Formats: sequence, C-alpha cells, structure tokens
Amino acid sequence: MPHRYELIASDLADKGYSVIDGFLTPSEVTDILALGAFAGHTATFKKAGTGKKQQLQINEAVRGDYIKWLDKNSAASPLKHYLDKLHELSEFLNQSLFLSIKDHEVHLAIYPPGTFYKRHLDQFKKDDHRILSAICYLNKDWKESDGGHLRLYADSGPIDVSPLAGRLVCFRSDMLEHEVLPASRDRLSLTGWLLDQYGDVV
Repeated sequence: MPHRYELIASDLADKGYSVIDGFLTPSEVTDILALGAFAGHTATFKKAGTGKKQQLQINEAVRGDYIKWLDKNSAASPLKHYLDKLHELSEFLNQSLFLSIKDHEVHLAIYPPGTFYKRHLDQFKKDDHRILSAICYLNKDWKESDGGHLRLYADSGPIDVSPLAGRLVCFRSDMLEHEVLPASRDRLSLTGWLLDQYGDVV
C-alpha cells in the first residue's frame, strides 16, 4: 500500500487527480458487500441533495443517488478497515505534499440505473474545508457497457473513469469539476472527502 500512496501523491502533485486500482482487494470488497448495507437502500438511505445544511436541495434533475453517512466509531469492521486506509493515506499526503488534513467524512452511495450527477465541484461555496475527494468503487464484474463512468474535467480534457471494484479515485475538491454518467445497473461506492478540520456529519 505505501507504493500506492506514493503514486497517489505524485499524481495529485502533477495532475490534481489520481486513479489507483486495488486500493481495496477483491476480498475486502466482498467483505463490505457481505454486510448487506446497500440492500433496501430506498428505505435506509437518504435521497442525496446539493448544498449543505440549510442550503440543502433535492433535485433529481441534477443528482439521483442515495447516500448513508458512515459513523467512524460504529462502522462495521470491513468499513472501518477502509476508513483506516483513508487515515493512513491522509497522513502520507500530509507528509509528502504538506497538506493539513485532519479528518475525513464518508458515505455509502448508490446510483440506481439511469441516475446521474451533473457537472459540479465538491467544495461548497460557504464551506471550503474539503481538500480532497476520495471515491472507492464496489462494483464487481463491471463492464464498459454498464456505463456509470466518473467524468473528470481535467486540464488535458475530459477523462472517463469506469467504477471498477477496488478502484480509488482521488482529486482536488476545489479544482476538478466532474460528473457521474448514467449506468444500466446499480452503481455502488464509498464516497468521501479529506478535510482540513474535524468533521461533523449531519
């Protein structure tokens, strides 16, 4: 894993984003999926919106996913293992890129077939504490024809990233606009942010 951390740091310094396969192993992905956390998501997850707190708005013409925030203290062991990896990555990036990451916030995310998230930035206008976005995918046997790509609007032009199981995408929250394209099957991920302050999920 230290080698992957080095690659992520190098990519972030050079391009502002990184795509790394194998951040979670196949068995680690299996362990997370075996928890059944995504089952019955319409009953146990919240409809995702845009904005934060009082500015939160639900608009399916902009965003169609369902989310469930993770509690770092009570997360099941397979999810806690992922959060521990994020913590290790944060410490490495603090040392190698002189960042000031203090915490992270993560939610389970599911995009039902046909849903999407239009082009946007992850950093809020009135809350700029998200330094890096970090998304790890949980989609086994994903095919290009399934769609659901993450489109990154990099300086070199749009880059489409397939949401393959175990793959981590990390990028600057304040700089890189992106969108989620529709998929033909449920699209699952652990979506989170590395923060320069201690978070308070609500």
